[in-house]
Amino acid sequence: MENRDFEQVHHVHNARKEGRGAKEAKKDKKAKKEKTRVERHNPRAFSVANIVRTQRNLQRNLDRSQRKEYVPQKDRRAQDMLDSPPSVVVVMGPPQVGKSTLIRSLVKVYTNHTLTTVTGPITVVTGKKKRITFVECPNDTAGMLDCAKIADLVLLCVDAKFGFEMDTFEFLNILQTHGFPKVMGIFTHLDQFRTAKNLRKTKKLLKHRFWTEIYEGAKMFYFSGVVNGKYLKNEINQLKLFMSRVKYRPLIWRNTHPYVLVDRHEDITHPSKIEEDGNCRRSITFYGYVRGTNLKPNQKMHLIGVGDFEMEQVTSLPDPCPIPDKEKQRQTLNKKDSLLFAPLSNVGAVTFDKDAVYIDIGQANYTKKENLEIMTRVGDEEKTNNDESEYDQEEPIGLLRSLQDVDAGFDEKMKNSRLRLFKGSKAIEAGSDTDSSEEEENGGNRINMDLVNGDEKATVSRITNNINKRRAAPMTQDEDDEDEEEESGSG
Repeated sequence: MENRDFEQVHHVHNARKEGRGAKEAKKDKKAKKEKTRVERHNPRAFSVANIVRTQRNLQRNLDRSQRKEYVPQKDRRAQDMLDSPPSVVVVMGPPQVGKSTLIRSLVKVYTNHTLTTVTGPITVVTGKKKRITFVECPNDTAGMLDCAKIADLVLLCVDAKFGFEMDTFEFLNILQTHGFPKVMGIFTHLDQFRTAKNLRKTKKLLKHRFWTEIYEGAKMFYFSGVVNGKYLKNEINQLKLFMSRVKYRPLIWRNTHPYVLVDRHEDITHPSKIEEDGNCRRSITFYGYVRGTNLKPNQKMHLIGVGDFEMEQVTSLPDPCPIPDKEKQRQTLNKKDSLLFAPLSNVGAVTFDKDAVYIDIGQANYTKKENLEIMTRVGDEEKTNNDESEYDQEEPIGLLRSLQDVDAGFDEKMKNSRLRLFKGSKAIEAGSDTDSSEEEENGGNRINMDLVNGDEKATVSRITNNINKRRAAPMTQDEDDEDEEEESGSG
């Protein structure tokens, strides 16, 4: 069978044969054929009907386009993502709305670590080139002001069963005076609604109220319930996805001024000065990421709620929560990526108390000497070689080795404990005071002294005899003076 090219023939619409349009078309076709057609250009045919109204519309459109134009601000955080400080995410809401539960759930998703207490800033690594610092906003005006000054993103928690409260509106008014960063709504306690109809109605009302306060189209998330002290994983993952995609708005004041969100602080004032004067001049060290511009030494700083001070020294420290890509070059096999840094929440190797700092060294694996034997062959004989040397129990390393294996209780250890006041002196054993008192009641006297020369030993024995005589019979003043002269002469 031969291949033939078939063209598809479309149905041709019938041309108009009647009406005004058909007559004009026939007339124009005839004039064009006879070449008598005249091209007509009427300048008023396509002009405006009202010149004044048209000028106003043109000016209005130009003004609107002018207002949309702006000079793009330079975001200092976007210059180098590896060296930029973490973004600050403030979790705000009234009491008992689920702020701590939200932070614990996010930290669990990001780092697989379960927080017991949520205190202070909590920094987590959220990606290869991104970190986030979570801060729980306190429910007072001063705390709201401080959080509004540093927030890059605000997670506004609202109890859906109760509705919006005055704390929420106060915080939104404070945000407006500080540049109004990005805001996302978190609606909790949705599991308390009994019917789906009431739930849909409440969601619709809350959405329109939230859009009225923020802007139309603001992002909101609905958390239905809590399982094992945390929100559902799929709901947290949805929030995590949008938090990773959000673009923070650079604010002018923060871009032009340096500021530090303090992670922890230490009082390095000498204890003797504090004991002498409780109101003495203190020296305090603050640790945190510098945001905004560069921080210079010997410049004035304002400590919120305290006053203005001068900085004595500014030191750059290693990053406590580095980005994994940055550490790949010098990472060793025994070093793990620290995905979480929360010093005040008792997370990690360092724990801060009111008056002390505790360092957790982890599990110390120690093999006792009797269990560690290295068999070496010397000729035809097997020889047991113990490389571990003996250590003095009163030396630091010996003390640590003795703590590795504790067989007796604390009270038994105290009974057998010894104390050496000076190096080279004989150690004082526990219970020595009671033994000496018993011997004194029996009339005995024990002096443990090891001297080198024999004359000194004789002198000691003579002094001991004189002491026993004095205990046996009372002495007069003259005899006492003679004994003193003999002792001085013998000395």
